[in-house]
Amino acid sequence: MQSKRSIKQLELIANEIRQDIIEMLEHAGSGHSAGPLGLADIFTALYFDILNHNPKDPDWEDRDILILSNGHCVPVRYATMARAGYFDRKELLTLRKLGSRLQGHPERLRLPGLESTSGPLGSGLSQACGIALGHRMDNITHRWVYVVMGDGETDEGNVWEAAMFAGANHLSNLIAIVDRNNIQIDGTTEMVLSLEDYRAKWEAFGWHVLEIDGNNIEDVIDACAMGRAIVEKPVMIIAHTVPGKGVDFMEYDFHWHGAPPNYEQAVKALKELRTLRGKIRSEHE
Repeated sequence: MQSKRSIKQLELIANEIRQDIIEMLEHAGSGHSAGPLGLADIFTALYFDILNHNPKDPDWEDRDILILSNGHCVPVRYATMARAGYFDRKELLTLRKLGSRLQGHPERLRLPGLESTSGPLGSGLSQACGIALGHRMDNITHRWVYVVMGDGETDEGNVWEAAMFAGANHLSNLIAIVDRNNIQIDGTTEMVLSLEDYRAKWEAFGWHVLEIDGNNIEDVIDACAMGRAIVEKPVMIIAHTVPGKGVDFMEYDFHWHGAPPNYEQAVKALKELRTLRGKIRSEHE
């Protein structure tokens, strides 16, 4: 379990993670930018406050489980894991390289600390449901199962089969977080296939639903704490985030869903992040 940090310290870590993401993607020459940048606050909260885990013993039997369903956003997980001490940060620049442990979608057998291999969208919630039910069958009550999902992937029908399963089985040891950034590869979610009324859909499947600002770390921590207090229902946290968060020319632009920055764009993005958009002076200047 990571030692507790102040919200200000966590915000600084999230900013460093965003810088790592930009450097990784530019070096790789491929990958997804908007989602990982938007998720940096959530993953910082998870790895540095919420999760019960041990970077020095990734298979620790008492650890909480974290499933990343929208696997294309894995750069944020790699960057956060490196910052948390799972592996050397120098390895981040091997993202998407032949033979690297850091593939474009997480591969469980390549990197200790990954709980699942994800590629096909929509499967993570089903995996999380299976683990949560297994823990109940084994009378394990001290471990929580978290799953991070994308809003666009909830176009998939198997998501709603899993949602129905979790509700019917009252999987109260399951907490799902949907990155509600309103974009997917072809445009906005509401243009591609409208998801609203999103909260009502999850409630209709028997979930306890919370809505938060997903770029507010304190909100993320508080929502997960509340989620662990809910009995007899799985918990869905709808986390409203800004895609491309922290980089002005990427924010809210769906074209950055599946595109990396080139060198010039990376330099500009890193300057924004390092100076907090000009609010402070960067040591790199």
